[in-house]
Amino acid sequence: MTAQDTSLAARLDRVLMTFGAWLLALLWILPLAYAVWTAFHPSAYETNFTLTAPLTLENFPKAWVQAPFARYFLNTMILVAMTLSAQLVLSTFAAYAFARLKFPGKTILFTLVLLQLMVTPDILLVKNYETMGTLGLVDSILAIGLPYFASGFCIFLLRQTFMTIPKELDDAARIEGEGLIGTLWRVYIPLAKPTYLAFGLVSVSAHWNDFLWPLIVTNSVETRPLTVGLSVFSMTESGVEWSVINAATLMTSGPLLVGFLLFQRQFVQSFMRAGIK
Repeated sequence: MTAQDTSLAARLDRVLMTFGAWLLALLWILPLAYAVWTAFHPSAYETNFTLTAPLTLENFPKAWVQAPFARYFLNTMILVAMTLSAQLVLSTFAAYAFARLKFPGKTILFTLVLLQLMVTPDILLVKNYETMGTLGLVDSILAIGLPYFASGFCIFLLRQTFMTIPKELDDAARIEGEGLIGTLWRVYIPLAKPTYLAFGLVSVSAHWNDFLWPLIVTNSVETRPLTVGLSVFSMTESGVEWSVINAATLMTSGPLLVGFLLFQRQFVQSFMRAGIK
């Protein structure tokens, strides 16, 4: 194969990949574009796509009043903050132990952590529900987040990051009089900030959008997160108003979309530095 043929093949590959990327982007953006259109237009223009259609914001206050979205937002923020905090604390100590400490059964335990990554959470729904019932936690925000407090993914990421930190920094910290906790707090955690940010983005997105487990374990408005509240709101509407439902959908997904648009550069850099492919 000549150099010209190689160059032509490389260009063809780029064209095909670009076309595929645009196609996937189009498939992703169309539902969002429809939601934005219907949310900002009267219900009479749900399928009437004309440039002269009047804009309106009345669908948003209507959706906000028809369902207790303020409570749903509060529940979701409590859930996301509680779950992420527990994951970061528990995973930090576990990852540090796997990366730097020597103890019997270390390899076996870490293998079990990796195996946990291969277990689909849906398989554990029944057993998790039985456990929450035994603990008396059914229909509570704690019940939604508790099964996710220990994250094998976070342990794996942090352990890989901690192992790249030179051991000489441990020795320097010990000379300064730091113990294990002090070394972890002053050396490892600051150097692993990109990894913490990368996992934080994954965790917040996953638990903000989680639906099946919160639907099963909650029964009341006081404990429902946004995703479950939105589904109940959609099902109880008599004569479906897609403009109102899509306004509620934008309110639900809006914080994540705005956060990504504002911090997309930091998002990409944190994933790259954390080694996520």
